[in-house]
Amino acid sequence: MIEFLTAWLGSLPGFMTPLLLASLGLLFCERAGVLNLGVEGVMALGAMTGAVVVLAGFGTWIALAAATLAAIAVSIPFMLAVIVFRAPQIPAGLALVAIGLGLSEALGRDAAHKPFSGLQALPWPDALVELPLVGRMLFEQDAIVILALVLAVIAARGLFQTPQGLRLRAVGEDPATADAAGVDVQLYQIVAVVIGSALIGLAGAYLSVGGSQIWTEGMVAGRGWISLALVVFAQWMPIRAILGAILFGGAEALIPRLQALGLEVPVYFLSMTPYLLTIGVLLILSLGTRTAQSEPGFLGRAYIRQDR
Repeated sequence: MIEFLTAWLGSLPGFMTPLLLASLGLLFCERAGVLNLGVEGVMALGAMTGAVVVLAGFGTWIALAAATLAAIAVSIPFMLAVIVFRAPQIPAGLALVAIGLGLSEALGRDAAHKPFSGLQALPWPDALVELPLVGRMLFEQDAIVILALVLAVIAARGLFQTPQGLRLRAVGEDPATADAAGVDVQLYQIVAVVIGSALIGLAGAYLSVGGSQIWTEGMVAGRGWISLALVVFAQWMPIRAILGAILFGGAEALIPRLQALGLEVPVYFLSMTPYLLTIGVLLILSLGTRTAQSEPGFLGRAYIRQDR
């Protein structure tokens, strides 16, 4: 049992990190009132870009940076459509999913199924890594795991303890009032989507460059949709997003551990576990009232200045 728990806890941060990064990216978008359903496609493009850049002979950090830039680039049409031209956000987000998935499969075909050397764990002393239960979880992780946690803290401080964060949240709650107060609504929404897209692209790149160190078509495997549910679970709060990422990532990390035990459970049933958990969490939250109160008041709606 100790070996099982040690292996499970040791793998948990690797499953948690892409969910946390993607949910932070979505959180920025939604706090500004932009409902970005394109996260699955943006993550897929980030994963492909990171793998292609590493296989081309560049370093892992250059690959991660390239993935964030690719994510921003593919999100530009979405930003123009929903922020500048005020297109409906739901179909625009779904179109972004299709674009991201299509580009990743078309441009990354030659890089598929080719292993490479990606991110490595930070060099902690062996005595710390070998600590019972928590040694691997705390001291056998790469720098992006730590970066994701730091970014969550920075996001919490930025959104709730700075004037810029107050303006961003005001744009998502009541853009007419923010506009009347002199806030450039479109500028804040564009900045929020740029930051969010970069984090989502980094989340996708981590799947290939950090976790698997290989790229395959469909490797995002619904994590973008889970991240959307995670934001609701977190009540649009960055620190709570850490807890949600641990919960959802822990459920996903259990799958290979249970398979290693040789349990006579169909693999397809085990693969359903994270998504069943997602549905269950959303169902529980829908029975309460806090979610409706925490949701940004203007989320998913187009702001037209003349209507204020």
